[in-house]
Amino acid sequence: MKIGVISDTHNFFDYKLRRFLENVDEIWHAGDIGSLQTANEIALFKPLYAVHGNIDDTETRAVYPKVLEIRRENLYVIISHITGYPGKYSTDGASFLEKKPKVLIGGHSHILKIMYDKKNELLFLNPGAAGISGFHRVRTALRFNIRGDEIEEMEVGEWDK
Repeated sequence: MKIGVISDTHNFFDYKLRRFLENVDEIWHAGDIGSLQTANEIALFKPLYAVHGNIDDTETRAVYPKVLEIRRENLYVIISHITGYPGKYSTDGASFLEKKPKVLIGGHSHILKIMYDKKNELLFLNPGAAGISGFHRVRTALRFNIRGDEIEEMEVGEWDK
């Protein structure tokens, strides 16, 4: 199974992102989608599993939860918008550790991070920001394959704003 991971689209889903994600089976969105219209646009392109972020409106929050737990093959994943990162987890991020996910995905910072957390035995992913709003200079996204309980062949997509 091939997964695309994005965050912080802020109402922007362009052809460069579509091209990077064209061969994935699902898209996982770590929040700040921008609007329900943008979420629907992404969902028409590929099956979408998403959480809302701090900029998302009431309508988007009514459809997409704050936290999403996903199991694909034997891989257990938790996605939320504001998680912090290994060594500096937010209160919410720290609470997810009790559930022992193999992968924790967060967004919010607009900074791409791929870190293995040895203490909690999990892979932390922040796909950065796929949209054009915000301080980041480069737009980023991730894609990878899931085999059993492992992530394989991870690729980073990177584009100028």
